[in-house]
Amino acid sequence: MTTADSTIAPVADGRALGLAHYAARGVLERVLTRHGITFPQQIALRAATTVDAPQTPDDLVIQVRGFLKADPADIHATLDELLAKQLLVVDGAHLRPTDAGRELIAAVGAETAPITARIWGGLPAEDLAATGRVLALVTERANAELAALIA
Repeated sequence: MTTADSTIAPVADGRALGLAHYAARGVLERVLTRHGITFPQQIALRAATTVDAPQTPDDLVIQVRGFLKADPADIHATLDELLAKQLLVVDGAHLRPTDAGRELIAAVGAETAPITARIWGGLPAEDLAATGRVLALVTERANAELAALIA
């Protein structure tokens, strides 16, 4: 919305955040579908591939729950799906990504990188810094509210 003299910026609020999230997630989910995995599977597989050491299933559930705020039973089911797809493998008490799992995460990253660059490219550094601060605070507050609701 512009006038002859100025630009009226939308106010950042929960709706704006949600619309941005679902727009970006929609792009990612199109890519994930082409690779045969779901959004929760990608989150769990990425969590397994970005750590220095293999994690136990319970460790991964805790980490993924922090990202998705999903029920632990649903996350265990997601891990089972990744095992069935041979993207994760049981290694004693731990789960570790297979070569196919690592390759899949790399392929998704390579495919989404230019899209991400188009979406985020050209945004002023000061706007990105301010947005980062606001999103970190909103995340912190929402996590506190969720914890209070669960307790």
